[in-house]
Amino acid sequence: VQAAAMLYDVPPRTLASRMNGITSRRDCTPNLQKLTLYEESALVQYILDLDSYGFPPWPQGVQEMADLLLSERDESPVGINWTTNFIKHRMEIKAKFSRKYNYKQAKCEDPKIIQGWFSLIQNTVAKYGILEEDIYNFDEADFAMGVIATAKVVTSSEAKSRPKTI
Repeated sequence: VQAAAMLYDVPPRTLASRMNGITSRRDCTPNLQKLTLYEESALVQYILDLDSYGFPPWPQGVQEMADLLLSERDESPVGINWTTNFIKHRMEIKAKFSRKYNYKQAKCEDPKIIQGWFSLIQNTVAKYGILEEDIYNFDEADFAMGVIATAKVVTSSEAKSRPKTI
């Protein structure tokens, strides 16, 4: 073991530990980590998907999703600071304040910019095979009530500007 450790410039104790089947600290999941690596990846993908559709989740929504994943394994819910710490440790996401979307400003929007939104809707409908009768106006379904105000949301860390609340 000593000779191999010297040959590969590795501490002898590290090499002996690996030979005995002990996983490195970097590769093992800490006991205090609530979600598995797979669950964390799924949660991040869920956040990024919602963000790409124009509906970035609030931190409370991220916490609720984590609690839902944990309830499937009969685990206790996440703590008060879990969401904040999760966002800090995942490089793909960050918390930002959304920009209040003013009705008067919306009326003056450039049609080319608005066309991008309708293209996104059209592509989403085609991608998931959504039927026309399953598409609702926000007012009809009361879906977006209270969302127009500025709020903290979780979005992609690659976003260049503050997300607009639709």
